[in-house]
Amino acid sequence: MTSRLGARARKGYLVAHIVSGGAWIGIDAVLGVLVATALISDDAGVVATSLQALELFAVWPMLIAAVLTLATGVVLGLGTKYGLVRYWWVAVKLAVNVVMVLLILFALRPGLYDAAEYGRQLAAGQTPRGDPAGLLYPVVVAPSLLLFASVLSVFKPWGRVRKETREPARRNDRPDQTLRTGRRGGGAEPVGARR
Repeated sequence: MTSRLGARARKGYLVAHIVSGGAWIGIDAVLGVLVATALISDDAGVVATSLQALELFAVWPMLIAAVLTLATGVVLGLGTKYGLVRYWWVAVKLAVNVVMVLLILFALRPGLYDAAEYGRQLAAGQTPRGDPAGLLYPVVVAPSLLLFASVLSVFKPWGRVRKETREPARRNDRPDQTLRTGRRGGGAEPVGARR
């Protein structure tokens, strides 16, 4: 069994968890603005700048915020009554966080580098290869999942993963050892001792 965090430590980790999650949401919002700007603008310079900016700020700051959110969430899970997989809402948040960290590393990062290269080619006056419209998917999915995780944190739905089973009170089925309260002396005497 793990030890519980003290009140001060729990509040510190909770603040770090909220701030890192908020930073992650903010980075996702800026990512969305830049991708939308690149997709709707008719100005090649604006498109090129927006796409190149993605590479500069989105990958590593977003990954750092995601990992910090994951790490502080794990510490809070292990150090509080909620556990990591004791409650459904915590387990789902953990799964969402892990999946999103993996998506940032293995899906978003290469896509952002490709989009930045597209922007560099466009800025150099070349005909770029590829299509930055593929970035629309993470711009919609990531904030939706982060909003879902935030809602889970507030409402804490679904209860426990496994229902706690308490050991039933022990019964002694042997009548010769069952005691009853005596009426006169107030003490216990074996059942059947008085007829």
